[in-house]
Amino acid sequence: MRRYGKHTDEDDIRTRPNRRGNRPRTNIRPKHEDAAEGMVLTVDRGRLTCLVEGRTVMAMKARELGRKAAVVGDRVALVGDLSGAKDTLARIVRIEERTSLLRRTADDDDPYERVVVANADQLAIVTALADPEPRPRLIDRCLVAAYDGGLEPFLVLTKSDLAPPDKLLELYGALDIPYVVTSRDELENGDAADRVREQLDGRVTAFVGHSGVGKTTLVNALVPKDRRRVTGHVNAVTGRGRHTTTSALALPLGEADGWVVDTPGVRSFGLAHIDPSRVIHAFPDLEPGTEGCPRACSHDEPDCALDAWVAEGHADPARLYSLRRLLATRERREGD
Repeated sequence: MRRYGKHTDEDDIRTRPNRRGNRPRTNIRPKHEDAAEGMVLTVDRGRLTCLVEGRTVMAMKARELGRKAAVVGDRVALVGDLSGAKDTLARIVRIEERTSLLRRTADDDDPYERVVVANADQLAIVTALADPEPRPRLIDRCLVAAYDGGLEPFLVLTKSDLAPPDKLLELYGALDIPYVVTSRDELENGDAADRVREQLDGRVTAFVGHSGVGKTTLVNALVPKDRRRVTGHVNAVTGRGRHTTTSALALPLGEADGWVVDTPGVRSFGLAHIDPSRVIHAFPDLEPGTEGCPRACSHDEPDCALDAWVAEGHADPARLYSLRRLLATRERREGD
């Protein structure tokens, strides 16, 4: 049935209103100047647990942030229900500028970058001296990630009752990295926690290490009121530990002023995201010697000016060896 006559114009045509098409669009976003400041404690399937004025608040990321994700340690701005009551949900509208960023990839061929923790001051690399055997290449990779991300490294060597630490400490002596050596008895009676705590006061420290080295046991001793997980064991056949921590979690350091970030145990630490040229910045005694290097020098080739710099007595040869060992980590697998 024809509704209109032969001579119709545009005004005669009825149109169905399109709510999306007729909605005014704008690029102006709210500034949320009244947003509360908070810190991300953990992330679980899109829900973020944040600390806001001493309260634990559940939140989600605002759509306006796009693909930018908040991670453990991030300082964020929140709006909405900040009471922390059950079944309430706040909204993260801003992620503040980060002072440091610890990142890794699954392996050196993986282009997907995983952010472990933000705004940490130092990285505690926990490794056992035996059971399981230490993996220096994995330690080297953690050191490279720490230097690249702006964190100060710190070694925690566990199970000294099973093997002496001398050989491993000699390997890293030229890097002047602070360290603490502990035994299994010290982990159980709390003496190890007391000595480690001296390095953590007033700082945010991320703990990394592969499974079975005693990392979670140490974290439990450092924050006894917030025991993290049931600790695991080392498989007698494979020599590898069982994962007991499945997500990163920031915990207050008891009476001391500081934070501990426990992270899941790692079996690999890819460095695909790291530009090797930035590693030299962690060696201020060697960096001036690179001025005479050829363009795009890898610092491990015949024309590298660092050899002459060290030969002239400007730096310790052990420091150059350590630099080249760290730079070579991307070309070796952790188990080598």
